[in-house]
Amino acid sequence: VHGRAPYKTVLTHGWTVDAQGKAMHKSTGNAVPPDEVIKDSGAEILRLWCASSNYFDDMRCSAEILQRVTDGYRKLRNTSRFALGNLDGFDPARDSLAEEELLEIDRWALAELDVVVRKVRKAYEAYEFHTVYHTLYNFSTVTLSARYFDIIKDRLYTFAQRSPGRRSAQTALYRIAQSLACMLAPILAFTADEIWENLPADETEQRAASVHLGTFPEANQQTDTTVIPEWERLFEIREDVLRALEESRTAKLIGSSLEARVEISAAGGAYELLERYKDQLRYIFIVSQVDVLPSEEGASGVVIKIHPAAGEKCERCWNYSTRVGESSRYPTVCERCVPALEEIEREAG
Repeated sequence: VHGRAPYKTVLTHGWTVDAQGKAMHKSTGNAVPPDEVIKDSGAEILRLWCASSNYFDDMRCSAEILQRVTDGYRKLRNTSRFALGNLDGFDPARDSLAEEELLEIDRWALAELDVVVRKVRKAYEAYEFHTVYHTLYNFSTVTLSARYFDIIKDRLYTFAQRSPGRRSAQTALYRIAQSLACMLAPILAFTADEIWENLPADETEQRAASVHLGTFPEANQQTDTTVIPEWERLFEIREDVLRALEESRTAKLIGSSLEARVEISAAGGAYELLERYKDQLRYIFIVSQVDVLPSEEGASGVVIKIHPAAGEKCERCWNYSTRVGESSRYPTVCERCVPALEEIEREAG
């Protein structure tokens, strides 16, 4: 009528088939009725199955595949729950720190978030919804849950509520949760709105009533991405340390990782990196003590030895320290927990 097509883009997709790649028919009993999926698992699972499937090919669907999708959904949801659960008492307008005030691992997490935002935005523009899902899944399970969340738990749970270290972590968590809600919104409509509704209010933002009325996140051009390569190397070393800790646990040398003192020897760039971060290594490895030593002449690589931690166990943070009992007021806690308890007492009084 108007001499042009009434649309800009046409998407085509493959057949929906069973786990063996066979066409679904009621007569063969291999059909998966969408209404039953919604009844049994909810509309979000059906949406996520669609989004996680590469629709350029035939899309396989079965009870087993839907169960994997359900497991993936739980991991995405639990990531957001952790972030939201640790934002209690956090006022974004009052308590957020500027990027230059954040601890380096928090800046690393936000740098990784920016990488994800760019990749997800590009995938949405190309209608590659399966890329969106896998990018957000890997970010949630590896970057956040297995690395970042594991390390910041100690800071969130043991530091005084208003301490700069805790506020630094909460600033990063707030930005992560907010961005996750926006990036999930097109494929997990209900879940994204639930995250949005539970974010702490920021009166200075004029936040949209629904995530679906908000704007999609933009990568922050001011984010320091130079921290990513160094932290990737630290996480590679961390994997070696975790393996050594597991071997020591199996050998009954230690129980939990906090019962360990890690002795790590390295040369060259690895030694320089570890020496630069030596004050943070106990938190990165989740142990009580870390000693960094130069390798013996001629040695190469990183050598890790596990020893029982020195000192006594702090009854508050469970770390071992030779300074437990220094405070007569708090005789059963370590030197790190004493100022935290004093701050909590001041806030309560």
